[in-house]
Amino acid sequence: MTDTGFAIRDVRVFDGEDVVEHSTVHIKGGFIESVATQFDSTADIDVIDGRGKTLLPGLIDSHTHAQPPSLENALLFGVTTELDMFSCPEWMDSQRRDAAERNDLADVRSASIGATVLGGHPSMMIGTYFDEQYPVVNSLQDAFPFVAARVAEGADYIKLLIDDGTSLGHDSPTLGEDVARAIVDAAHDHGKMAVAHVTSLAGAEQALRAGVDGLVHIFFDRPPTDEIIAQALDAGVFITPTLSTVGSLASDIDGTHLANDDRARPLIPASWHENLCQCWHLGSPGSIDHAIEATRRMHEAGVDILAGTDAAGIGVVGTAHGVSMHGELELLVRAGLSPVQALRAATSSPARRFGLTDRGRIAPGLQADLLLVEGDPTREITATLSIAGIWRRGDKLSRVPR
Repeated sequence: MTDTGFAIRDVRVFDGEDVVEHSTVHIKGGFIESVATQFDSTADIDVIDGRGKTLLPGLIDSHTHAQPPSLENALLFGVTTELDMFSCPEWMDSQRRDAAERNDLADVRSASIGATVLGGHPSMMIGTYFDEQYPVVNSLQDAFPFVAARVAEGADYIKLLIDDGTSLGHDSPTLGEDVARAIVDAAHDHGKMAVAHVTSLAGAEQALRAGVDGLVHIFFDRPPTDEIIAQALDAGVFITPTLSTVGSLASDIDGTHLANDDRARPLIPASWHENLCQCWHLGSPGSIDHAIEATRRMHEAGVDILAGTDAAGIGVVGTAHGVSMHGELELLVRAGLSPVQALRAATSSPARRFGLTDRGRIAPGLQADLLLVEGDPTREITATLSIAGIWRRGDKLSRVPR
């Protein structure tokens, strides 16, 4: 049988950059065939009425920890790609294969194991999130072989953890600046980006001096300084603030409003509902207000902001795969991004910064990872949760409550 595809007619399109009213998008063979303002009524294809709705590229969560069944849960909420920021090959290898073959899972890219020292963050998760001690970097001589091993595992980029624990209310060993710089250099030698976990302003300064390509958290121990804004801008980095998790770490916010939203609640696995409604309660001296101000000032200065949640497994509280992205978009708007800018942070911007050239926009020839919502999230960001349809490589997802 010939694949004639389908069309979504008379829909508002956010194409990853801009808004186009009253468009018709044709999808065929898993790809976007055309985007037009005219509808050819003679075409023998299935037609979906898009009046009153907005079509978006599938969302890209730029910071997750993709332990199964995260990719399945993510797709239920329109997150069609996850960028994993610390995982082990025993989780990731099978998920990569499944995501390449199945359209009922989000796609995934991964850093594999992040570079940290023995006893450094996130060693507190060994025994709960990680089954055993993962490889670490304890000396300058370890840097190059560590990166080579991650590349051999299939890492798409390299992650460093620069965190002495003070922002989280405890002391912790961490990478020294010379070792961090060696890891960044090794990543670049392999043609890979290097991104850094930081939670403090001092850690962010160190990561930028080491030459990283992006910060995958915003610092929240102190308000931003003029110097750190200029340093980030001069370095050309992107920042994924992960305000959802930063708020949980600072004990300021959680995901209760998402867990109890009628549009989301039936689709959130029962085991995740309680997890979403908690904070860390670490006694952290940090504040979501510092993180919001830092995100706002970085954005105003012209630093690229990406949307990411840091969603991980049960026990990593305050977030859940998929649904937390919608809360993160709200927080980015709270931090001063317009709804359109927040949507770019979840679509075209991460696609551009991570080299995902086949997604993140709605344009001919790109993969048909799509999210259709009721209303207009380019004006009211909370409309992203009013989901009317999700397509992964052109196949429509059946959203069945679990």
